[in-house]
Amino acid sequence: MKKFAAVMLLLSFMVMGGMMAEAAKVIKLAHLNPQMPFDVATAAVSAVFKSEVEARTGGAVTVEIYPNGTLGNERETMEQVKAGIAQSYIASVGGIAPFYPIIDITSMPFAFGSYEIGCALYDGPFGKEFAADILDKTGLRVLGFIPQGFFQFSNSKRPIKSPEDMKGLKMRTMNNALHMEFMNSLGAAATPVAWAEIYTALQTGVVDGQHNPITVINIGKLYEVQKYVTLSNHMAGLYVWVMNDKFFAGLSAEEQEAVQGAAKAAVLAGRGIDRIITATEKGLPTIAANAEVYTPTSDEIEQFRALAIPAAKAFFAETLGEEGAAWVEKYLAAIEDVKTSMMDQ
Repeated sequence: MKKFAAVMLLLSFMVMGGMMAEAAKVIKLAHLNPQMPFDVATAAVSAVFKSEVEARTGGAVTVEIYPNGTLGNERETMEQVKAGIAQSYIASVGGIAPFYPIIDITSMPFAFGSYEIGCALYDGPFGKEFAADILDKTGLRVLGFIPQGFFQFSNSKRPIKSPEDMKGLKMRTMNNALHMEFMNSLGAAATPVAWAEIYTALQTGVVDGQHNPITVINIGKLYEVQKYVTLSNHMAGLYVWVMNDKFFAGLSAEEQEAVQGAAKAAVLAGRGIDRIITATEKGLPTIAANAEVYTPTSDEIEQFRALAIPAAKAFFAETLGEEGAAWVEKYLAAIEDVKTSMMDQ
């Protein structure tokens, strides 16, 4: 009887252990934005990923979504993913940078101005090599690169058609060295202003203009205090979606395949939602109804590039050293390869 009881006890522990192992296959996925899948790219990514993972694994792997900075600020959330407390995070470039500074090259001004180029760049050989380097240096596996809206110029003084029009303008930037160097390289006076103060600063003339993606200009209703918007597409937004690699390695081969397949579907959703928003009343149409919108010619864009690219190269050589400078050259060469490939199609 005692032997039977011991066997039953052992079996119960084995069952409980199995249940605990299954329960451990939970992906805590964090992002900093509201969980509004039809309005926010990171929310769309997380919603699709959860649905796809749970369907593909039959519930063996589940996804818990932590939006709105529930797990902390970007650095705190990244630390939790690296430690395995959380498993995945859809990070901004600024969130990745403290752990992988070379990511800053993806914000290089006037490197490219097409959404299609961005997707092809990160889906191609450069993106794969970049992801491998991130994994090697951080222990974080890239599930996807999610290009987002481009930064555009706006101001209250005059249409910006060339670098000459930038001279003398006080242009608001975030407190970011690259953004400030960029504005100064064009002849403007870079002026850091906190987001909470930007509307008032533009309204009162503390600054003349600013740069942000169309969706951000809309969210802040900056078109109410800006007469002119230039669709310069001068700086590409990007989310980098990462997962703790030790957690990924602990999944079965079938579960890994399910996670990667789900991630591909989710990345497509995240990329698409930003373009949809930009094209609707939350995007460009509202701005065009309230401000004068100008699209620069290719010759005008080249004038900006002639100033911005050399300044950015010098900035990265100083801040990222030889390795960073080498990555800049890889980045620019890969962009040219993508452009050539698109022309050949």
